[in-house]
Amino acid sequence: MLTMNDDLEGALKAYLKLLDEEAYFEAHEVLEEAWHPLRLADHPLKNLVKGFINAAVSFEHLKRNRTDAERKARRVMASYERHIGLYNDEIAYAELFKQAKIKVEILKSYYPEVF
Repeated sequence: MLTMNDDLEGALKAYLKLLDEEAYFEAHEVLEEAWHPLRLADHPLKNLVKGFINAAVSFEHLKRNRTDAERKARRVMASYERHIGLYNDEIAYAELFKQAKIKVEILKSYYPEVF
């Protein structure tokens, strides 16, 4: 039986791979699936995970380039910005979160006019 932590570790690994593939919607989905039990258990990492979910959503808005995509991307990215301060080297899966943070920051740098 998988534990909440196993699910989170696998989800983070999948999230990283999906970001590399520019599959932002799928990245959001895989992490959101692991986030639900964290949220229900009031796990200390729930808000950090939510921030990464919203970062992926932000890039999906830009990828789809629909009406008002830049405003929507900035609004959703605000959740990531609000919660990224919860990351530190002492949390569970710190290395995976660190890799995710680096990937998100690189992706943000591709859109200087937005972020």
